[in-house]
Amino acid sequence: MTGRDLPAAPGRGPCVVVDPYSSGALFADALAAQGVPVAAVVTSSRPPEAYASSYRPQDFPDVVVYEGDLDSVVRKVRALGPRCVVAGCESGVELAERLAPLVLPELCNVPELAEARRDKSRMAAAVAAAGLPVIPQLCTADAAEAAAWLEREGLLGSDLVIKPPKSASTDGVIKIPGGADWRAVFERQIGRVNQFGEIDDRLIVQKFVTGTEYVVDTFSHDGKHSLVDVCAYRKVDNGPHMAVYDTMRWLPPDDPSVPGLTEYVFDVLDAVGFRFGSAHVEVMGTADGPVLIELGARPHGGGQPRFNRNATGDSQIDRTVRWLTGGELPQSYELLTHQTCVFHMAPRSGTVGNTAVLDEIRTLPSHHFSVQNLSDGDHVPVTKDLVDSLNFGFVILSHPDEEQIQRDYRTIRALEHRLAIGERRSTPSPS
Repeated sequence: MTGRDLPAAPGRGPCVVVDPYSSGALFADALAAQGVPVAAVVTSSRPPEAYASSYRPQDFPDVVVYEGDLDSVVRKVRALGPRCVVAGCESGVELAERLAPLVLPELCNVPELAEARRDKSRMAAAVAAAGLPVIPQLCTADAAEAAAWLEREGLLGSDLVIKPPKSASTDGVIKIPGGADWRAVFERQIGRVNQFGEIDDRLIVQKFVTGTEYVVDTFSHDGKHSLVDVCAYRKVDNGPHMAVYDTMRWLPPDDPSVPGLTEYVFDVLDAVGFRFGSAHVEVMGTADGPVLIELGARPHGGGQPRFNRNATGDSQIDRTVRWLTGGELPQSYELLTHQTCVFHMAPRSGTVGNTAVLDEIRTLPSHHFSVQNLSDGDHVPVTKDLVDSLNFGFVILSHPDEEQIQRDYRTIRALEHRLAIGERRSTPSPS
């Protein structure tokens, strides 16, 4: 499709990004390159620690701080004459969903379904209500209620997942093989403070499903959805920690899995009332077909749009900019080169040494980008979730020859094994 079949976006003022952290920080440069101003709304005076390093307040001439008074924020944002209101990352989703209908009612998602675009329990309920398959689950604050549900569903002794209804980057997500001691895990996790500083006052108890995990990134306008990229995750066991992220591989649009995933994901977006903006949808491809893991009403995080641009020539950020400037909005994507993200893993906790061996990664033929956040003497935790992986670092491998990527992947894992990870030794006091 060339151009867009929508009227021009309201206002000639800025694109307002709520919590412009993580990939949301990329909006500023992309919009500025097309002469579109930007403004920020932030959900607190300081960003969550997980996002602090990505925040560039100097990129936003106007920064509105939400301090609990939504009416005040609405007045300030309306005064800017905004073109759109979008969430930059997961911590901004709830406020963006509340703000957009009050500022730009013609350019927002369905307000009545806002909770289904953030709360994973409400999300699954909305998807199930639309007649789509979902993973069996219960959201509760009561372990006794969870026990009764497990018995009723015949899941006692089965592999389970316990996770918060509001989280990101697998924060607080725990797999329980055979359901062993699930109640102790539940009691330990309930009331936990998550990476956004919120209390996990309810937990989802969920059947563990197997298959290939995919991420499907989309951009929507006027309730019409388009495909930006599809990637497949590979997960491995890291000692007792199961399903740790190993790689994320970009799939070509003609991969056999893509059509079924696309149809299911577009139906999911309709079910949760998605009409405008970027969505990051994680799906498990099971033997019985795709089922929703969760959806983020915001761009794919971790700076992925930069790497997606390298792989496909496009990204969710770019499509947002083109919508605002009347450019082309394709319905799908093309894969220009093979590309894989390799997530670093630490096999155990301890003080790390010999980190200079990782410098070799930058000489690999398929190396496109990498970040390693460890120096000799740092403490590294055993990798148990995506937060740990991202804190350690990751590598983007990109090359016309997919076999070269595989060779370089094996080299990265071999280099990791050369790291010295041991217990911190105390320095003897001088006598």
